[in-house]
Amino acid sequence: MSCFPPAVRWSLQALGSRRAAAVAMREFLFLLLLASAASSRSHSAWCELGCKCRGDLRFAICSRAFFTHLPARVPPTTELLDLSDNHISVIPERSFGMNRKLRVLLLQNNNISAVRDGGFSLLEFLQKLDLSRNRIATLGEGFSAGLAFLRELQLAHNSLSSLDSSSFAHLDSLQRLNLSGNGIHAIQVRSFASMSGLRQLHLQDNRLSTLSSGMFSMLRSLEVLNLAGNRINETRAGVFKPLTSMTLLNLAGNRLSSLYFKTFLSIHTYSTHILLEGNPWNCDCDLQRVFRKLRSIQRLFLDDYYNLTCGQPAVLRDYRLMEVDTELCLAETVTVLIITVTVVITLLAAMLKGERKRKKKKRGKHWTQQGERSDESDY
Repeated sequence: MSCFPPAVRWSLQALGSRRAAAVAMREFLFLLLLASAASSRSHSAWCELGCKCRGDLRFAICSRAFFTHLPARVPPTTELLDLSDNHISVIPERSFGMNRKLRVLLLQNNNISAVRDGGFSLLEFLQKLDLSRNRIATLGEGFSAGLAFLRELQLAHNSLSSLDSSSFAHLDSLQRLNLSGNGIHAIQVRSFASMSGLRQLHLQDNRLSTLSSGMFSMLRSLEVLNLAGNRINETRAGVFKPLTSMTLLNLAGNRLSSLYFKTFLSIHTYSTHILLEGNPWNCDCDLQRVFRKLRSIQRLFLDDYYNLTCGQPAVLRDYRLMEVDTELCLAETVTVLIITVTVVITLLAAMLKGERKRKKKKRGKHWTQQGERSDESDY
C-alpha cells in the first residue's frame, strides 16, 4: 500500500475500518440473538419443570409440581407465580431474586414452617402474598421487610399463637389481612400499628379471650372486623372506639354472657352491623336493659338479635331472648314492689305507733293536771 499516494492510502484505510466495524456489528447482533435464544430456552426449560407458563411467561402456574424448594430463578417477566400444593418447607433469605414485575405469589398448601427474615425483601412491588394452610408458628421481625406495597396477606390456618408489634412493621399499604384458623391467644397492643389503611381484619376461629384497649388503636380505615369463633368473654369499654369506619363487627360464637352498654356506645360510625349469635347469654334484667338501649341507637344494627338464645339460667336455656325479654324484669319488678310495700307498711305502722304513744302520753298528762286541780280545791 506504500506505493499508493497518501490520499489513496487514507481512502483505503477508511474503507477497511468501515468494513471492520460492519463485521463487528454483525458479530455483536449474532451474539445478542444467541443470548436471547438461550434465555428463551432456559425460561422454556424452567416452565417445563412441571409448570405451565402463559402470556409470554407472565403467568407461571407451578401448582402440584412436587417442588421441595423454591425455584432458583424466576423469569423477570413473571407477574403471577403459583407454587401452591407443593412440598416447600422453608422460605430462605432474599428468595426469588430481584423481581420488579411479580405482583401475586401463591404459596398456600405447602409445608412451610419457617420464613427467614427478609425472605420477601426483594419483591418490592408484590401486591398479594398467600401463605395460608402451612405450618408457620412465628413471624420474625424481618418478615414484612420489603413488602411496602403489599395489599393482601393471607396467613389463615397456620400455627401462630401470638402476634407482636414488629412482625407487620412494614405493611404500610396492606388492606386485607387474614389470620383466621390459627391458635392466636395473645396480640400485643401495637401489632397492627403500621396498617393505617387496613380495611379487613379476619381473626375468626382463634383462641382470643379478651380484647384489650388499644389493640385496634390505629385502624381508622378498618371496615370489617371478624372475631367470630374465639373465646371472648369480656370486652373493654373503649376497645372499638378508634374504628371510625367499621361497617361490620362479628362477635358470633364466642363466650359472651353479658355486655357493657358503653362498649358499643363508643362506636362512632354512620352505620355498623353487629353479629352476636351463638354466645351463652345470661338472660336477666340487666341484659334486657342493655339490648333495649342498643336497639334504640340508630347507627347500630343488631342483625341477628332475634336468633340470640339464653345459656343461663338453666330454666331459660335455649330459649330465644326475644321470647323472654318481656319477662326478665318481672321477678325483679315484683321483688321491688314487695320491698316497697313492706317498707311503706313498716313506716305506716311506726307512724301509727308513734301517734298512739303521743296521744296516750297526752291523756296521762291531762289526767295528772286534773288531779292536781282537785287537790288544790280541797284546801
